[in-house]
Amino acid sequence: YHLPRTKPHRQALRGAGYLLHAQSSSCLSLTEELFLEAAEYGNIPEVRRMLEELPGLNVNCVNYMGQNALQLAVANEHLEVTKLLLKKKDLARIGDALLLAISKGYTRIVEAILSHEAFADSRRLTNSPGQAETHDDFFSYDEDGTRFSLDITPIILASQCHEYEIVHILFLKGARIERPHDYLCQCMTCSEQQRHDSFSHSQSRINAYKGLASPAYLCLSNEDPVMAALELSNELAVLANTEKEFKNDYKKLSMQCKDFVVGLLDLCRNTEEVEAILNGDTEARQSSETCSRQNLIRLKLAIKYELKKFVAHPNCQQQLLSIWYENLSGLRQQTTAVKILLVLGVAVGLPVLACIYWIAPSSKIGKLMCGPFLKFVAHAASFMIFLCLLVLNAADRFGGTSLLPNMTTHDYPSQLFRMKTTPFTWMEILIISWVIGKIWKECKGIWSQDFREYISEPWNLLDFSILAIFMTSFIARLMAFWHAYSAQCYIDKHYADLSNKTLPFEIQYFQLARIHWMPSDPQLISEGLYAIAVVLSFSRIAYILPANESFGPLQISLGRTVKDIFKFMVVFVTVFVAFMVGMFNLYSYYLGAKHNDAFTTYVLEESFKTLFWAIFGLSEVKSVVININHKFIENIGYVLYGVYNIIMVIVLLNMLIAMFNSSFQEIEDDADVEWKFARAKLWFSYFEHGGTLPVPFNLVPSPKSVVSLLLGVRESLWDAPSSKSKENSTDEMDFTLITQMVRSSLQKIMTCLIKRFILKAQRDKDNDEVNEGELKQIKQDISSLRYELLERGNQIVSLFSVKEIIRCSLLQCLYQYS
Repeated sequence: YHLPRTKPHRQALRGAGYLLHAQSSSCLSLTEELFLEAAEYGNIPEVRRMLEELPGLNVNCVNYMGQNALQLAVANEHLEVTKLLLKKKDLARIGDALLLAISKGYTRIVEAILSHEAFADSRRLTNSPGQAETHDDFFSYDEDGTRFSLDITPIILASQCHEYEIVHILFLKGARIERPHDYLCQCMTCSEQQRHDSFSHSQSRINAYKGLASPAYLCLSNEDPVMAALELSNELAVLANTEKEFKNDYKKLSMQCKDFVVGLLDLCRNTEEVEAILNGDTEARQSSETCSRQNLIRLKLAIKYELKKFVAHPNCQQQLLSIWYENLSGLRQQTTAVKILLVLGVAVGLPVLACIYWIAPSSKIGKLMCGPFLKFVAHAASFMIFLCLLVLNAADRFGGTSLLPNMTTHDYPSQLFRMKTTPFTWMEILIISWVIGKIWKECKGIWSQDFREYISEPWNLLDFSILAIFMTSFIARLMAFWHAYSAQCYIDKHYADLSNKTLPFEIQYFQLARIHWMPSDPQLISEGLYAIAVVLSFSRIAYILPANESFGPLQISLGRTVKDIFKFMVVFVTVFVAFMVGMFNLYSYYLGAKHNDAFTTYVLEESFKTLFWAIFGLSEVKSVVININHKFIENIGYVLYGVYNIIMVIVLLNMLIAMFNSSFQEIEDDADVEWKFARAKLWFSYFEHGGTLPVPFNLVPSPKSVVSLLLGVRESLWDAPSSKSKENSTDEMDFTLITQMVRSSLQKIMTCLIKRFILKAQRDKDNDEVNEGELKQIKQDISSLRYELLERGNQIVSLFSVKEIIRCSLLQCLYQYS
């Protein structure tokens, strides 16, 4: 039996590559061509015969595409031919064949190749083709030989192809993916690679991260795949902002890690498994109070790294909801009216509840106050009371004030007027107590968490700004009072009546009406800063809006709009300053010769006012008119003013509106996920233990905190080291035992989840429709079967038997690939 010299489909594959390699193809002998064709089409008997009967056969000969017999057999999934070829010594390109088998997902062929003696050297699996230690015929190094990059290792390729079984096999062989060095690493290896070929260095980093971010590698390489995926997702997100040229690649890999974590959470079947994913394994010693509530360390990381789909997942939200209504499980099923009544009751009875918790924190009401929901209600009620105090502080002036700016008043003849305006009222003292309580709360927050993490939260920056402005205002007011009090002491010492008395200017100033005060007067500064702080305080209401499903998305859109404004201001300020300086340079020589003083006086102040209000149509065109006959300057002014209005009003403002629409639509398209993520952030801030008493009740030290402080001082000063070490050793043993139990339980749960994830991935892959490649494999199997049947030509087999065998084999193949 002889194979035909040519095959139609092989001729179809011969294009420009065939012409370029005509010389290598023509160098093949007839025997070598037959050998390559037999390997390609899976002619097992012919390959076996040629290997046995032709000892001088060159098994490493290549075809017109530069592929040897082993590569052709692997590419067409001929397992038996591959095994026959692997028995030959001095076989080349085994590494290429392994990579090819991995890329096509041929698990049995991968196992056969890995059993070859060449892999006795473990470096074959750990080193990439481009590393110097393996520069031999294990891989092809001609300019178009291997189809894979020189930095690709078998484990990286298997991970990128999501071949779970192959990754597991390689893991058992000791293969691992080496984590790339930091982007700014200046070690000798990184510096040399950057200097030699920076592009190849970047590509090798991306290929390594593609393997590390693969669900197959995350599942099988980590004892804690959830934590590994969270950390890797954040690392890739940082790299996306660092290596801008590969931003899309890194963002895609980061999203792949996030989807993996969401996929694991989606496979949870009970509360224990959800808690295992959200809590993880923490080695930190926890007090008995802390142990009563989940630590949610994974959820905290997910919020920090903005894994919105993970946080907004129904399984995660249900767990958060059960913690939110801790000790108030029945309230969850109540109507909105009942919840509103409860909130009003807590707001009205807040002082009583605070006193009860202060006296008996372990009582039933005290434990209820420690729950996240009531803690949120108490703090929200305290904030609303603070806003009411701000409103009531100005209530006496709602109908107008009887004391006009040009008037003064006093209670007795020797009293200075400023002693009536500078002292703090009782309402202002209450406001000061709220501000001091808030400052104490923020100090405890900075102490309990990392400072960089604290300032990374915009709401914390807003709180800091509000408190700083309030305190500056109160300090300025106190300075004004101190100066007025000093002047009053001088009056009380030297005068009994101020009528018809000539006072020194520094004393007489505190007797003047408001219209005569200096612009830098501390009381005026205090009043201005106080007004700003009041406005910012009311904007703080937006912090609690995510608790409601209707207002939450609006608050998120508002926050995104503020970010758009800051980005827009860069372009806006550039254009504004350009025209402001240009118009001032044009008209600064015409002071007194214009219709008005715009663009002429007070340095740039008038130019700023004119151009700013021109955006809202409140500036006149006459601002560019000159009263003398300098038409060229005047026409230039008309053109600049017109171009400014076109750019600002028509171009930039419409661009800002378009940015607003885009941001709002982006939030609206994924409103549910965005709202649940924002609500989870709000809830999580009340899950932490401590901070139960709201402002200003937190200023009063509770007996519990005093006792804890005294016990701590006593232990540090008077307890014997020996007794402490004995107690600590017992506690350490108990804690170690508990930690081992927790880790064992967590490991068992994670193993179950990983098995489900892998089975689901394989099931999804098996459920895919039969594609053209699988049909081609069926044809190849039938061809191999044909050659096996022809080998039995020495036996007389009836036509019926041959047809029956072929029919059964066809049914078996179709069943296998269905």
